[in-house]
Amino acid sequence: MALGLAVAMVPVGKSRTGGRLEADPPDVILVTIDTLRADHVGCYGYALAQTPTIDALARSGVRFTRAYTPVPLTLPAHGSLLTGTFPMATGMHDFTTNKLPANSATLARILHDHGYTTAAFIGAAVLDSRFGLNLGFDEYFDHFDFSQLRVTNFDQLERRGDQVVDEVLSWLKLNPRRPLFLWVHLYDPHYPYTPPEPYASRFRNSLYDGEIAFVDAQVGRLFSYFRERGEYDNALIVLTSDHGEGLGEHGEKTHGFFIYNSTLHVPLIFKVPGVRPRVVEEEVSLVDVLPTLLQALKLPVPPVVQGRSLMSSILGRPSGASSNLYAETYLPLLHFHWSQLRSLQSHGWKFIEAPQPELYEVRRDTGERNNLFKGQGARALEMRERLYALMRRYTPPAGPEPNKALTDPALYDRLRSLGYVAVSPGTYVQPSGKPLPDPKDRIQTYELLSEAMSDGQRGRYQESLRKLREAQRTEPDSPTINFMIGLDDQGLRDFPEAMAQFQAALKANPDFSQALFNLGELQAQAGDLDSAAVSLARAAKLDPTNFVATFELGIVYLKQNRYEEAFREFQRTAAINPDYAPAHAAVGEGYLHLGKPNEAAKELERAVELDPRSRRARYSLGLAYQALGRQADAEREFERAKAP
Repeated sequence: MALGLAVAMVPVGKSRTGGRLEADPPDVILVTIDTLRADHVGCYGYALAQTPTIDALARSGVRFTRAYTPVPLTLPAHGSLLTGTFPMATGMHDFTTNKLPANSATLARILHDHGYTTAAFIGAAVLDSRFGLNLGFDEYFDHFDFSQLRVTNFDQLERRGDQVVDEVLSWLKLNPRRPLFLWVHLYDPHYPYTPPEPYASRFRNSLYDGEIAFVDAQVGRLFSYFRERGEYDNALIVLTSDHGEGLGEHGEKTHGFFIYNSTLHVPLIFKVPGVRPRVVEEEVSLVDVLPTLLQALKLPVPPVVQGRSLMSSILGRPSGASSNLYAETYLPLLHFHWSQLRSLQSHGWKFIEAPQPELYEVRRDTGERNNLFKGQGARALEMRERLYALMRRYTPPAGPEPNKALTDPALYDRLRSLGYVAVSPGTYVQPSGKPLPDPKDRIQTYELLSEAMSDGQRGRYQESLRKLREAQRTEPDSPTINFMIGLDDQGLRDFPEAMAQFQAALKANPDFSQALFNLGELQAQAGDLDSAAVSLARAAKLDPTNFVATFELGIVYLKQNRYEEAFREFQRTAAINPDYAPAHAAVGEGYLHLGKPNEAAKELERAVELDPRSRRARYSLGLAYQALGRQADAEREFERAKAP
């Protein structure tokens, strides 16, 4: 049956916004399996795979053999997938800083506005609602305990696939409202590879494949639910991944550092009701998913969308569209001051813009081993111009407004202490005008630094220092390495050496806001309040989102008897992060000293709402109530302040 008949044979009704909506539109199910290389799935030719669910979906659907992500990192890749736009439009190039702009036309928001109930179930904290991907969802199940960041890594704060699907099935049973847009994110194939039994034993020599087999079984449980209720056949299903995994190719253990197809090539399978199965060989991007779904549902595609609909290909018609697939990674630049990488793939050729440019005929050289840049100079230059034109076309005139995500106290403080938010993009100038290093020349150093960071996060400071000193032989002027050594020295409580390392980082990069902040904290701890005030004030100026810097600056001002300036910094902190309890408590106490008990009570009430265990805030709230003549309320707070 042609798609037009499949979706147009029923009468139409009204959407929430008054637009046209099919009276019985299909449920839409989007499954994203994190870190899933296409060539480790059975239907993509991997003989060792045990992926019966995905393979069955491919047999009944439309499988795209050459689908690619625009960025091999979980958060920005999903940002592009859910908006149909490239990272230069979303402003999301990394995994710890910006969040999706609040005005983004996400798939969930569009479907919600057309009458869909929208729900998402997330497998990892890197997609927590703090990063903005919850826009348009009625239900966004993340619920991660960020206090656990004190004992685990940010990218390892996850929920196992069976637990995610358990939550999905429980929610579905209690929420029968249709039509439904359901997004299920499964994180299991992400490093470290720790599949449960029996997959751990069955795949003891390839734990990555064990994770994939386990997650395939969880997708099977999800699909079985819809089959048992007779809802599977009429559902519009998309299964894909955000990126692949290096698995040692090109020296890359995981993903994010390079943009070879080992980490860009992802599975992409559509099951559209009434459309016959087929295999499509053309090159496509994750940004094409949103416009494809909207066209399948006969909904308008917002003009801001940068992807193209694949419905012609799904229906077996020649698309006639030229493929110009963009990809990038800014991780080397944003974290280590090495060059970013950007690429264009088109008609079986791929150009990578780098200090040492690369050109591959990926139709034949799938492993990207034979760099043809020197022998194919004219082709490379033409593709470079097309890459630049694409970037100009898809970058907003003023660029997307930075929309900082890190205003959660536990998240920000932990990521800051681990060095995740250490680098301020655009502030580092390479010494003596030297070009930025090519990531190809730094892969061994990068792997060392990654291991060192992991060691430091787990309290293995001496082992971390050994690796950092080894990496420093390659990068003697790296402010990032100095900063990481300083973090380890802090962990070892060698505070003078930690200060020396932060100062060394600042000598290489005077605008290194996190080094300034850590230095300021240690200066305050050592009693050098004048120096601490200077360091913290500059850190707060360089990074206006660093509410901890403004708060600590207020504490320093208090110790210097600079009360008005302290009060101003506490107010500033509360404005930056309205959910930071200590700031509200400090502002409330300031109002008490100014003889303004009404204002004090409001601030202190907010403080105890955010942190009910704060004895000091409760006692101060009692004083505010007492000043207002509310003696019973005051006594209650005094009693609570005494409670263990």
